[in-house]
Amino acid sequence: MDVVYIVGPVILIAVVLAAMWLDRWSVPVILIALAAGICFGSDVLNLWNFDNIALTNQVANLALVFILFYGGFSTKRADFKNVALPAGGLATWGVALTAAVTFVVLHFGFGWAFDKAILLAVIVSSTDAAAIFSILRRQSLPKKLSSTVEIESAANDPMAILLTVAVVEMLTGSQQPVPMMALSFLWQFGAAPLLGWAIARGAVWVFNNLTPQDRGHFYVLTLGIVLLVFGIAQLIGTSGMLAVFITGYVIGNRSFVHKQGVANFSSAIATIANIGMFVLLGLQVFPRQWANIWQEGILLFLVLTFVARPLAVWISTLGMRLSWKYKLFISWAGLRGAVPIVLATYPMAAGLAVGNEIFNLVFFAVLLSVAFQGGSLGALARGLKLTVPARPRPLFHLELVTMAASDLDMIVIDLPGPRNKTGPCIAELNLPQGAVITLITRGKELVIPKGSTLLKGWDQVSVLAHANEEGNIRSLLMQAFEPPPPKQDDVDTPAALEIKTKSTL
Repeated sequence: MDVVYIVGPVILIAVVLAAMWLDRWSVPVILIALAAGICFGSDVLNLWNFDNIALTNQVANLALVFILFYGGFSTKRADFKNVALPAGGLATWGVALTAAVTFVVLHFGFGWAFDKAILLAVIVSSTDAAAIFSILRRQSLPKKLSSTVEIESAANDPMAILLTVAVVEMLTGSQQPVPMMALSFLWQFGAAPLLGWAIARGAVWVFNNLTPQDRGHFYVLTLGIVLLVFGIAQLIGTSGMLAVFITGYVIGNRSFVHKQGVANFSSAIATIANIGMFVLLGLQVFPRQWANIWQEGILLFLVLTFVARPLAVWISTLGMRLSWKYKLFISWAGLRGAVPIVLATYPMAAGLAVGNEIFNLVFFAVLLSVAFQGGSLGALARGLKLTVPARPRPLFHLELVTMAASDLDMIVIDLPGPRNKTGPCIAELNLPQGAVITLITRGKELVIPKGSTLLKGWDQVSVLAHANEEGNIRSLLMQAFEPPPPKQDDVDTPAALEIKTKSTL
């Protein structure tokens, strides 16, 4: 047990230090965490011999609960509405199509055993939000494209989980008749959103009507609500993961007391869960076993990346007016990560004979996906002329952490470029009554706002104002950097054009 308190912290510290050093190359932190788990595990440094797959499965499922909750919490309603059809399609029937194509190619094309092919197909059918967010954070993509990729990756995990559970039950002989399976499937996808919505609305009411003196009580409430949603969903036989995601989505898109604090806490828990889960999964890997499966692992990666995913994307987005560049990028952005590896523990936990081979194949394919697709995703976006280098993330930030109901909010506005373009001074802005600019972040510089302070391009401006005035304030600041309209004398009216034409002739 002592090894947990020594080697565990060392691994976590090593992951963070390595992530900071490798950040310049946009290496995903999940890849670093996986590598750390492998290096400290039995086959390399042999500092931590941990091979309890049942415990790993339980811990990984718990981690996924918090990861999916924050994924829903951080998904904005406006972004979701704009891309609901393509993102929703890719997150549901896109996952099913990916699994179906992968199974057909592996089983009928290459002659892999039925149980092996179908398990691999459903397990690797979903993409990974954490990997995509990590890799694309330096890229500035069109909003429709980035929202489609991000929302799909955050919302497609429940479908893959349902497919995997159904296949494992079928292979273990506990499957139900087809009509009952269909009803069960509808129940899981129909009841889970309703449960998540109902508990989320109740949670918002609780947050707004309780005023504890200790803000830490809000965090305990958040933990309890998330786990309660998952527990009730599991109890009534619906999808706990989908219910948790919907709960996060509903809560994240409503106003309530101490929302910023809950958001920060949820983000921290999700990050800890993500890194800890990948370290734990890395400890389950024994690279020596790859000697017998690396060829099949490469084949699985190639089928998934160059056949199944592109076909699923192009079929799922038919008639949705996405350009071929968008479809190509979305196809290549199908990174595999946390969920496939967690799902790969299900066959092992169920006692299937092929379980260990499935886990190693999935792990190997995920490593290839994160390394090759993740490493080239930014280059592909630039090659397709879909992106420009994004502005650096501000080093300074203000947050409004409220402990009582209030309609005031901290509005953060990124001013347009070009960088350092001189704009108006603060005194010249016609801000609404009571709105106050509280902070200006300019690169590595912290600017204290005064009436004479000039705004500049790429500034990040924090404004304390009433929440319902956000649109007006945002428009005022953005319009201040728009080029002035041409003078009337410079405008060619029809009469002026006629005079010019006659004089020319």
